[in-house]
Amino acid sequence: MHSYFPHLRPDWLFLHKEDVLDPGLAIIDPHHHLWQTPEFSYALPQLQADVGSGHAVRATVFVECLSHYRAHGPEALRPVGETEYVVQHSGPAQSGADMCAGIVGWADLQLGDQITPVLEQHIQAGQGRFRGLRSRPTWHADPAIHALGAGHAEVLLQPQVQQAVRALGRLGLTLDIWVYHTQLADVARLAAACAQTTLVLNHCGGPLGVGPYAGQRDAVLHDWQTQMQALSRHPNIVVKLGGLAMPRCGFGWHQAARPVGSQVLASAWAPYIEHCIAAFGVQRCMFESNFPMDKTGCSYVTLWNAFKRLAGGASAGEKAALFEGTAARVYRL
Repeated sequence: MHSYFPHLRPDWLFLHKEDVLDPGLAIIDPHHHLWQTPEFSYALPQLQADVGSGHAVRATVFVECLSHYRAHGPEALRPVGETEYVVQHSGPAQSGADMCAGIVGWADLQLGDQITPVLEQHIQAGQGRFRGLRSRPTWHADPAIHALGAGHAEVLLQPQVQQAVRALGRLGLTLDIWVYHTQLADVARLAAACAQTTLVLNHCGGPLGVGPYAGQRDAVLHDWQTQMQALSRHPNIVVKLGGLAMPRCGFGWHQAARPVGSQVLASAWAPYIEHCIAAFGVQRCMFESNFPMDKTGCSYVTLWNAFKRLAGGASAGEKAALFEGTAARVYRL
């Protein structure tokens, strides 16, 4: 199986069940994927089953995953096929959620200013749902970590890439970014160079816990906190709170005999989630499922229960921003 696909174990997830906490709290899930390949499937039926499992999910945002590209035509336009595929699988679900209400696609940022025609094709194909692109230059010199991603060092600093990011802003589109915590300084420089484009930092800024960072959680946390504090000074950056159940974060829950519960998740994630909210504020933070990638560690019910525990001390207005409002504003839902 391609290393990009998560290893899901439904029978294992079934070993732990929880009641839904605060079932009336409205949620927009601003980050999930859809795959359907010979090796792996997380298609609309699987997504709908998760979204409809008890939490009050009102809408979702699809984020690119290298899937369903056009087989023919100009290379630059082939990723538009993913947007076309998602539109075919969008709309109201039985649970009441607007599935894929927003679509975040992919295009080659190396195109520079020439990216505009590609973006226009995405917008047309999106039929009112296309909201921006994602870049994932996840890169590390250590081969054990680099094997997990497919990015390149310092790609966000290239002049043509920054031209493309500014083109997104001119069209009112966002740029999601997935990097590791070792690359956050590059994100800060990109934010400064592209101040009119909203950058959406994925997965709490990618704190690593594997390879040379295994067993170094306190040191990583300190470095990550310093970098995130610096990033928060750029008003065009917002943060997705999630992605921490992926194996690369080093918690190792996917290897446990039984899935852990939401109390364990909330306790482990608190230093990251609380620091993000303190640094960026609730108006620049949004909880995300990152499914099916985070499904390697927990179920959809357990994940959102953990987030609700983490937000337990927040006011009603703060919860509304974290679970729905920020995502609605950033993705124009």
